[in-house]
Amino acid sequence: MEIWINPACSKCRSALHLLDEEGASYTVRRYLEDVPSPDEIREVLGRLGLEPWDITRTQEAAAKELGMKDWPRDAASRDRWIDALAEHPKLIQRPIITADDGTAVVARTDEAVRDALQR
Repeated sequence: MEIWINPACSKCRSALHLLDEEGASYTVRRYLEDVPSPDEIREVLGRLGLEPWDITRTQEAAAKELGMKDWPRDAASRDRWIDALAEHPKLIQRPIITADDGTAVVARTDEAVRDALQR
């Protein structure tokens, strides 16, 4: 199990705390420092069953500067979104847990963290 975190994020700290309480074995990826490649983002999106716009923090300054709110959300625009997430990792929703069964969850709630632990 791997968890993508920003240490400054309270949701990330809460998820780590819950993982520790449950005695889970996991690897921490500080994705702002160890930036995921476009292919890694594609893989995680596949595991999540989501599209890149579903995990984009559109209220971040970089998203506003890029005008992402107005970008098309279709198959033809998918790579554009993924490239933007790789270039601006702060735009990636967090935390993301890749579960042992090959799936992943955006673990913003205790329930989502527990869901990942049960997979």
